Amino acid sequence: MSNNVYGYVRVSTKDQNEDRQRIALAEFPVPEKNIFMDKLSGKDFNRPQYRRLMRKLRSGDCLVVKAIDRLGRNYEEILEQWRIITKEKGVDIVVLDMPLLDTRHTGRDLTETFVADLVLQILSYVAQTERENIKQRQKEGIAAARLRGVQFGRPRKPLPENFEQIRFDWKNKKITSREAARQLSVAQDTFLRWVRER
Repeated sequence: MSNNVYGYVRVSTKDQNEDRQRIALAEFPVPEKNIFMDKLSGKDFNRPQYRRLMRKLRSGDCLVVKAIDRLGRNYEEILEQWRIITKEKGVDIVVLDMPLLDTRHTGRDLTETFVADLVLQILSYVAQTERENIKQRQKEGIAAARLRGVQFGRPRKPLPENFEQIRFDWKNKKITSREAARQLSVAQDTFLRWVRER
């Protein structure tokens, strides 16, 4: 029966807080050589180090993470990883930020197991709800900013001085939209968009 202690750290490239996670794991203590770390942006969850760690884990081992959301990016994924690690692999999990989520002390007592499962489900749900709320607040913030006239993206190209004359020629069918765009040194779509916006 193996009894190794492993740690997993995940940080996004934007939010560099790996030091806090590493210090917490070292204090547990998790041997430095047994700490696996992925640096990923929120949208990219391809986790090479996590996969390496999963291949190493054996029944009787212990996996330590600072927070529950290190295991997954949403409610279903966290619960699925928890199930695979604890039930399929027979590995204990310790979540440092949440002492209730320490399977070393559960499993023998039905009530403790029930409480840990319940806490896990609630925390996973709360973590996902918070992420969804952040996305919703961002969407609402962008919509409110647009109403105030804030422009997003690249600044608009100013209209060339000869635009009105070329538009007049195009409107009176003296030139095609393609020719108008060529004379203005812009894409045909840009010329037609300018026309629509006037």
